Amino acid sequence: MELRHLRYFVAVAEAGSLTVAALGKLHTSQPSLSRQIRDLEDEVGAQLLTRRARGIELTAAGRAFLEHARLVLSQVEAAAEAARRVAHPAKPCFAMGFLTGHELTWMPEALQILRDELPNIDVMISSQYSPLLAEGLSKGKIDAAFLRREKGVPELAYRVLVKEPLMVILPSDHRLAALKAISPGDLMGETFVTVSDTAPVLRMVIDNYLKRSGINITPAHEADHLAMGMSLVASTRGVGLLPAYAQNFLPSSVTSRPLKGDAPTVELVLGYKRSNKSAVLKLLLSRLDELVARVSKKPH
Repeated sequence: MELRHLRYFVAVAEAGSLTVAALGKLHTSQPSLSRQIRDLEDEVGAQLLTRRARGIELTAAGRAFLEHARLVLSQVEAAAEAARRVAHPAKPCFAMGFLTGHELTWMPEALQILRDELPNIDVMISSQYSPLLAEGLSKGKIDAAFLRREKGVPELAYRVLVKEPLMVILPSDHRLAALKAISPGDLMGETFVTVSDTAPVLRMVIDNYLKRSGINITPAHEADHLAMGMSLVASTRGVGLLPAYAQNFLPSSVTSRPLKGDAPTVELVLGYKRSNKSAVLKLLLSRLDELVARVSKKPH
C-alpha cells in the first residue's frame, strides 16, 4: 500500500465520483484511477466503495478506512513539516492536541483566541486518543490538550471546558429509534457496543452508569474510535452510549436518542503540565471562559 493509494481514495470519497476525482482533482484518467482503487481494496481485503450510476457510495468498511486514511495523510504532512521546522528553525512552537473528533469544534475557536500571537509562533496540531494526549503533555511534547481528565499523571492540571451528556447511538431503523428518549432498561437484551480501553475515562462513565441503573450488560463489541463504533452499530444493529459530540459524525444509517432521566456526563477538559511556563499557554488559560462561550454559541 502506497501513500498515493490513500490520496486517491480520499479524493474519490470527497468528490463522490471516480470521474470527478480523476479529472478535477487528480488529473489522471478514470480507468487508471479505478485500477488504483481496486488495487487498494485488494490490499485491504475489503470493498471500500460501491459504484453507482451517479457516482460512488462508501461501504461501512470504506467509512472506517476513510478516517484512518485522512489521519495517515495528515500525519505524513505533519512529519514533513516537523522535519522542515527542525532543519529551518524560525519561530517558537506551541503544540496543541485534540481528542479525535473534538478538533472540529474547538480548534478554530482556540486559534482565533491566539490569532494575535500566530504571526510570532508556529502552532503544531495533533489528534489522538486521550491517554496519548496526557502522555504527550507529561513528556513536554504537547503544551495544551483538549482531552479527558486522565488519572495517574499528577504533574498535569485540568480546566473543565464542558460536560457532555451521553446519548444512545443506534441504527436509524431500530425499534428503539421510535422513542423520543430511551431508558436504561430499554437497552437490556440489545447487542451492546461500548468503547475500548483507548478511552478509559469514557468507559468508566458508561460502566458506572449501567451499574448505577441496575443494568447488567456484557458488551458484545468494543470500538477503538468513533468510526469503528458507528460501523459496529450499523452492521450488528447494536446500540451504544457516546458523548453528544458524536452526533456531528453520524452517517444516515445511524441516529441518536437522549437518555431518560438524569443522563450521565463526561468532561472535556483543557490539560497542561503545571511546570509549563509558556506565555502562549498562559494566554490561552486566561481566556478559557471566552473560548467556552464562543464554542457554546456555535450551531450544533
